[in-house]
Amino acid sequence: MAMFRSSTGYDLFGKVQFSACLLFLVGVLSAQDFMPVSGPGGRVRLFTSDAAILEAQDVRKDLPCTVTPGKPSLGFDLKYHSGYEVSIPLKELAGSDNQLTIVFRVTPENHPEEPVYFSQHIQVPVLSDDASGPAYLQGTFEVGEGKYHVDWLMRDRAERLCSFYWDIEASLPSKDKQMALDIAPTVVQPADNEPFKQEAPVERQHDTPLNVKVVINFAPQDSGSATLQPLDTNALISILRNIAREPRIGKFSIIAYNMQEQRVIYRQQDASQIDFPALGKSLTSLNLGTVDLKRLSQKHGDMEFLSNLITKELKDEKPDAVIFAGPKVVIDDGLPQDTLKQLSDVKLPVFYMNYNLNPQTNPWRDAIGNAVKYLKGLEFTITRPRDVFFSWSEIMGHIVKSKFGRTGSGNSPSQ
Repeated sequence: MAMFRSSTGYDLFGKVQFSACLLFLVGVLSAQDFMPVSGPGGRVRLFTSDAAILEAQDVRKDLPCTVTPGKPSLGFDLKYHSGYEVSIPLKELAGSDNQLTIVFRVTPENHPEEPVYFSQHIQVPVLSDDASGPAYLQGTFEVGEGKYHVDWLMRDRAERLCSFYWDIEASLPSKDKQMALDIAPTVVQPADNEPFKQEAPVERQHDTPLNVKVVINFAPQDSGSATLQPLDTNALISILRNIAREPRIGKFSIIAYNMQEQRVIYRQQDASQIDFPALGKSLTSLNLGTVDLKRLSQKHGDMEFLSNLITKELKDEKPDAVIFAGPKVVIDDGLPQDTLKQLSDVKLPVFYMNYNLNPQTNPWRDAIGNAVKYLKGLEFTITRPRDVFFSWSEIMGHIVKSKFGRTGSGNSPSQ
């Protein structure tokens, strides 16, 4: 995706912004288009001048700009994300009817004959000749493990050019090599901006399929935040996708709730596949920036909501395991002993995938963690992408052992 920002306190439409670092989208005709091959020989169709610049491997600054490559980083979606940031003086874009065109290609080192091309077109708003400070553009793409070479150029309507070239490498540490990434080695693809797209069908085991219930809190890390940040959303969805891809599970029950609003926002019972688009649609009903007067009048509303939710979902005898997931749930009074006593007869394996980006700042168990401990369940801290993979491997090992009496592979849980 291409993003445009100004370093001043004003955006390029003249509206005051609260932060000089605020990013905003401007007239992106094509946010970041993958350029497919076409014609005889399966080649990408480029302007002759663009192809020559990419091949020349010369750094050009007819159009003054500074390109800062981004190192590939592993996201919670278990893909490597890379890209760049470009700064350009606003005075260089002064005038009207200007447009920036970016063309770049990413070539796997092991497959030099298979470069992947992208293009971006950014319509620049009208700027005065005395505009000061830099503007910034960003672009992102996804890669699998491997080494890659990036050839990049940008031109304006006057055919002034800026070009740059760099190398990147995406590599898992040796201790993480057993992780199954969601993108194959040496693969290059556009950034995926649809977190709730439907999963491809999984070939499931039909002899003794497992039935699993997931109770997940879709809430930001900061309980006082008015928005659910993309990082939080992606991490929580990644937890669900890892569960959804497990071939030994035949039935899923998903209960998505939001602790701030004290309500269940989505429920799917005994399904053979998690309905991610429906879940995503339900999250649009969240309104974290407002406070319900009815909730304010309830002195122990959060405790009562969580107690009722946990009791109801754990008393269900259908699933082979119950997995709680989400950021810490901190309530002033904790869960009452009466609630815990009601759970004394629960025999299901219970797990908690606690999404916590900064465990050092709050190392204490929350209300759900205390309930899981009471039930002799296991809690796993999800801080990095690797934690999603390895904690789920450990959880499945325990579920299989509980159901069939044999162990599964995994690592020690984070307590």
